[in-house]
Amino acid sequence: MTDHRTNEHGQPIGLPVDGTFPRPFPPHEPMQGRRINLAPTRSEHAAPLFDAFLKDESGRNWTYLLREPVRDLKAAQAWIDDCAASTDPQFYTLCTPDGTPVGIASHLRIDPKNGVIEVGHIHFSPLLQRSPAATEAMYLMMKRAFDALGYRRYEWKCDALNGPSRRAAERLGFTYEGTFRQAVVSKGRNRDTAWFSILDSEWPTLKARLEAWLDPANFDAQGQQIARLQDL
Repeated sequence: MTDHRTNEHGQPIGLPVDGTFPRPFPPHEPMQGRRINLAPTRSEHAAPLFDAFLKDESGRNWTYLLREPVRDLKAAQAWIDDCAASTDPQFYTLCTPDGTPVGIASHLRIDPKNGVIEVGHIHFSPLLQRSPAATEAMYLMMKRAFDALGYRRYEWKCDALNGPSRRAAERLGFTYEGTFRQAVVSKGRNRDTAWFSILDSEWPTLKARLEAWLDPANFDAQGQQIARLQDL
């Protein structure tokens, strides 16, 4: 199957797009999972998030973020207040089932006209990193974009030198599209930005793979994965 057709002038043009546009703007509503819950970010999340991020004692988790490290509760409160007031980015606080905040993420660059949305401003504390709950959080955000809202394209962008972020995108099923050179000045440094995406046509297969990996049957009594996500 070709990815284009030809018009009456013999010129190649894109295929027609099914669906109604613009797509809905994402509702800022909770998302519930087995291991993680996503709550719209609120001012009262500042103190527990600050405590969670302090567990990164070296500060290495801040290296590739666009913002400087938050060093005190006052700065954390101002940051989270800004997040809570923002509509795009639309921030969520990632909470354990007992309600403890352990990270933050957002939908951003929300483009209902074209059905495009990005996930970003991801900051997982050590309490969440490299855990099934972290994967489930990303799955829940994708599921809202594709299944609930009918978006066509889901984006992930990161510092091109951020190896862990690139590997995370690829593990989740994103396709690397290229690098925008000298895209951003961040903290006085050059940042090349790597672009990744998932398309709506790819989502059903990726969704099934993620759900199979997240299934409790894929984890042993010690909580260790039986099959890797990459192998499913």
